[in-house]
Amino acid sequence: MTNPSELKNRHIRSFVLRQGRVSPAQQRACDTLLPRFGIPYSTQPLDLNQAFGRDAPKILEIGFGMGESTATIALAHPENDYLALEVHTPGVGNLLKLTDAQQIGNIRIIRHDAVEVLRDMIGEATLDGVHIFFPDPWHKARHNKRRLIQAPFIAQLVQKLKPSGYIHVATDWQDYAEQILAVLSAEPLLENTVADYAPRPAYRPLTKFEQRGLKLGHGVWDLVFRRK
Repeated sequence: MTNPSELKNRHIRSFVLRQGRVSPAQQRACDTLLPRFGIPYSTQPLDLNQAFGRDAPKILEIGFGMGESTATIALAHPENDYLALEVHTPGVGNLLKLTDAQQIGNIRIIRHDAVEVLRDMIGEATLDGVHIFFPDPWHKARHNKRRLIQAPFIAQLVQKLKPSGYIHVATDWQDYAEQILAVLSAEPLLENTVADYAPRPAYRPLTKFEQRGLKLGHGVWDLVFRRK
């Protein structure tokens, strides 16, 4: 029989754990480096300053893929700390490798569902920013409900931001960009930093995939909102 509290905590997942190939180097990085750079999921609130060993601006990244952009941003901005969330082992292993090889000290990784991490580990008004770059578009109409950017999620996320903290989302799917713009605009605690879509901020590097798409004439939409 299902426990009512378990039912209450269930949510539609915005990801599917595919059995992608994990290279020996990625697996070795997870085995040897996750204890050093990783934070285990817990139902207890996380002390972010303790986790990084200092008091500095804290940026949450949700779904970092293979981690190249995360490493590039963290290396270029040593004044910030980056808490990076991802569920897929190859990406976690790759970012761990990059973090170790480039001696990046301002990244910590949680390998777990972002919705649950946000709910259970991140305190209110503790984040200076949130990056969500190229979330899964779930482009088939029947799968749209799986998209991460939905009103209830944003209502929860905005509570974790400090006043003037920002949410930066980037997508290369126009209909998802339109949905994200509508959802963020409807959240009363957020305000858009521009009229609609923002120019790509200088700190967000162009990915190889994105560069290929731009050469083919594909669009990319950045949205940057701030908490009032």
